[in-house]
Amino acid sequence: MVTGQAPGQDWQPAPLGEVAALFSKTAAPWWIAGGHAIELATGLSFREHHDIDVLVLRRDQLAVQEVLAGWQWWAADPPGNMRPWQPGELLPVGVHDVWCRPTVSAPWRIQVMLDEAEGDEWVSRRDRHVRYSLADLGAVSEAGIPYLRPEVQLYYKAKQPRPKDAVDFAAVLPLLDARERAWLVQSIGSTYGPHPWIEQLGE
Repeated sequence: MVTGQAPGQDWQPAPLGEVAALFSKTAAPWWIAGGHAIELATGLSFREHHDIDVLVLRRDQLAVQEVLAGWQWWAADPPGNMRPWQPGELLPVGVHDVWCRPTVSAPWRIQVMLDEAEGDEWVSRRDRHVRYSLADLGAVSEAGIPYLRPEVQLYYKAKQPRPKDAVDFAAVLPLLDARERAWLVQSIGSTYGPHPWIEQLGE
């Protein structure tokens, strides 16, 4: 198995429309994640993005290779060390980050995140007690693009919030209803303990 740092770290994230066109070819569920998901939830574009994330369930991971056939796929294994993802290879639990680009000389275009599921539930890779119905895990934008629900995306971002995560939190907070806030408060508290976002979610 080839290991080592992936050559080149330059990113030129694919536009949302291009990503949607590529992943619409699979019957497997997928969702735009990261900051783009927050913007899709708000219906506004309010900050720059240096990559674009697509969430796919681990059990559907080979759909990524089918959708991006002919591309280069590099997996973070372990995190911080990149290696080629071989055709047909099933990435194990713990390997959940894949960088994708169309050719060896092209900048990286899409980042795929692999997440866990049991039956009809999404299961957090950080805390197995944190779960969400797969049927409700995402929403669909007016343009028909599926995206990760903002409370689930904020749960990820709460681990070590960066300035851009604080911007995303502030932008989408007014849109969260009581149920979504309660789920996020419980999930953040369960996984991370005391957190500055919890008080704001209760206001």
